[in-house]
Amino acid sequence: MFGGTGDLSMRKLLPALYHSDRDGRLAPETRIIALSRAGLDDADFRGKVEAEVRPGLHADDAEGWDRFLGRLHHVTADVAADTQTHPGWGRLTRMLAGREGSDRIFYLASPPMTFGPFCRAVHAAGLVTPRSRVVLEKPLGRDLEGARRINDEVGAIFEERQIFRIDHYLGKETVQNLLVLRFANAFLEPIWNSLWIDHVQITAAESVGTPGRRGYYDHAGALRDMVQNHLLQLLCLVAMEPPSRGDRESIRDEKVKVLQSLRPISGTEADRFTVRGQYAAGEVDGRAVPGYLDEPDKTPPTDASRHVETFTAIRAEVKNWRWAGVPFYLRTGKRMPYRRSEIVVQFKDVPHSIFPGGSPNRLVLRLQPSEGIHLHIMAKEPGAGDVIPRPVPLSLSFADTFRARVPEAYERLLMDVLAGNPTLFMRRDEVEAAWSWIDPIIATWESRDALPEPYTAGTSGPAAAHELLGRSGRTWHEEDLP
Repeated sequence: MFGGTGDLSMRKLLPALYHSDRDGRLAPETRIIALSRAGLDDADFRGKVEAEVRPGLHADDAEGWDRFLGRLHHVTADVAADTQTHPGWGRLTRMLAGREGSDRIFYLASPPMTFGPFCRAVHAAGLVTPRSRVVLEKPLGRDLEGARRINDEVGAIFEERQIFRIDHYLGKETVQNLLVLRFANAFLEPIWNSLWIDHVQITAAESVGTPGRRGYYDHAGALRDMVQNHLLQLLCLVAMEPPSRGDRESIRDEKVKVLQSLRPISGTEADRFTVRGQYAAGEVDGRAVPGYLDEPDKTPPTDASRHVETFTAIRAEVKNWRWAGVPFYLRTGKRMPYRRSEIVVQFKDVPHSIFPGGSPNRLVLRLQPSEGIHLHIMAKEPGAGDVIPRPVPLSLSFADTFRARVPEAYERLLMDVLAGNPTLFMRRDEVEAAWSWIDPIIATWESRDALPEPYTAGTSGPAAAHELLGRSGRTWHEEDLP
């Protein structure tokens, strides 16, 4: 793990690997080697993991925890150093000597500008083998040109089959269940089209802000940070055609077709169909919080900070026969009143209703905080007298139904990397197709030089986001689920 002492490694990767080890999914000879510039030896690193990782794991199996700690090592290395003379690279080479026939995973938990240099460094050190794989964290560049440059640099060392571009949203149980729900149930696929579906909403809302992360967020913004990868990936899974086979490439082929079918948005259409917002001071969970520009950070806000969006909403369209005329509304934001990620498929009203009111039929797939599937139907309220229809949800909670711990997304994805299964990872053409759609939106925003619309922290975004749906008589799905 390059960046092995960083936030991602300590919060997500090491806990995921511990749970995988506890469940018996790591081979006995598996080792986990953290690379960083921290200057730690193995004992120091294990102590750091003991202090920072274990408290959040409820790791009460002392034998299992000791076994996991025994897998951990630390190597002090720098991608800028000469791999032939630097002692850290020499140590890593000696640790891997004689294991050329084993699976070797290089996980780059580091900024994207390090991807190319790191790949060149491990190649120069002679560490890349036919059974090596490399995992790239998002964001993959800031635009199409940057993504292509990174893909070229990594592709010069690793073959495409060895490159795993990770998006942790695709490891969530609900996302994987979306494929099963669509393609393993005969009742749903016949109505999964523009004849029966009115619109689709995809939301990734966070109640947290960006304290200590303004440097990163000034550089990224919500569109690059969330829409280009997470939300577009969810849109692809909702909109894709049934693959001819369940093999590794067929699903990715269909996802690329969706991205290539997205209606381009630029110029005046970007003004009409996209919204930018930035949170101002407000209250979240009964606690006063500052606005984006006043968040505590190592560096003061700049003019770029005033222009960055912490919220965005987009009305997208997939221009093909299945989805003609069906809007896909994408929304993500910081400092909203709740932490919630979900997909809402709103069905059309029945052709002729004998009961008052419209149809509440919708399918809600909740990704977080509690993963599950909820189908809203109309049912008769119990009792004698008049027939009173009432909307009710048929709910499937994964935790309650399967009576098992729902694994974190990184657990599934890391095991897929070890198995060499790329199904839930992005292919090069997929990443570049997503950037091709995003870039014109960014270009329009930058040409307008307008500030994002402010919204009060603890609210569900700027007024323009509600107008985006309100122009067609629709509203955002905001209700809580059981």
